Amino acid sequence: MSKHEIASEDKIAARVIETIAAQLELSRKEVQPEATFTEDLKADSLAVMELLLALEDTFDVQASDEEIDQMRTVQDAVQFVERQLAS
Repeated sequence: MSKHEIASEDKIAARVIETIAAQLELSRKEVQPEATFTEDLKADSLAVMELLLALEDTFDVQASDEEIDQMRTVQDAVQFVERQLAS
């Protein structure tokens, strides 16, 4: 993996975290990669759906129902966006 790819992935992760923090009205410090949306970040199912829609809009990607069901943590969301942008 090149330095450019690592820097790009860091930027993607930072932007995903910014989006999550803004949508859930949290500080960026609260939005850690291992944090779960419902338990750690206290998002209800509607807030999670709105968050996923915001990520789709921000990064111009689309998540399938299966991908949405599998996204439970901040890191899951980061990896989803990275995969979508890489394809």
